[in-house]
Amino acid sequence: MPRQITIYTDGAAQGNPGRGGYGVVLLSGPFRKELSAGYAHTTNNRMELMAVIAGLEALRYDQCEVTIYSDSQYVVNSVEKGWVFGWERKGFKDKKNADLWTRFLKAYRRHRVRFVWVKGHADIPENERCDRLAVAAASLPNLPPDTGYRPET
Repeated sequence: MPRQITIYTDGAAQGNPGRGGYGVVLLSGPFRKELSAGYAHTTNNRMELMAVIAGLEALRYDQCEVTIYSDSQYVVNSVEKGWVFGWERKGFKDKKNADLWTRFLKAYRRHRVRFVWVKGHADIPENERCDRLAVAAASLPNLPPDTGYRPET
């Protein structure tokens, strides 16, 4: 029987672009793990996607049944409506965040993943926790660069 995993995610940016961070809460039975990290110069969408990637990459076993709760319509719609698979077929030509989408697909394909969109700041305890983790991570001193971020030209 596949492991059942629930992942809550959130991303934050102080300015867009600006300092950013993500927060993740992973739940499996009685087990809980929290993850977060921040970057010196990034965007909110990158942090929303990075939160999902970090959650999926943290799973130690393949073929888990994963439900991801995210308040990012960018992430949820891109996957649930199949847009990212079309972007992949076209080599992510002219798509923002191609580096992260490529990384996401590698982690995504290891599992059976279902996304659930949740309204942000709607008193969902785990989503609120992710928001606090993301904001705190973005506020840390000496943040590393988000090496994949490419400003608009």
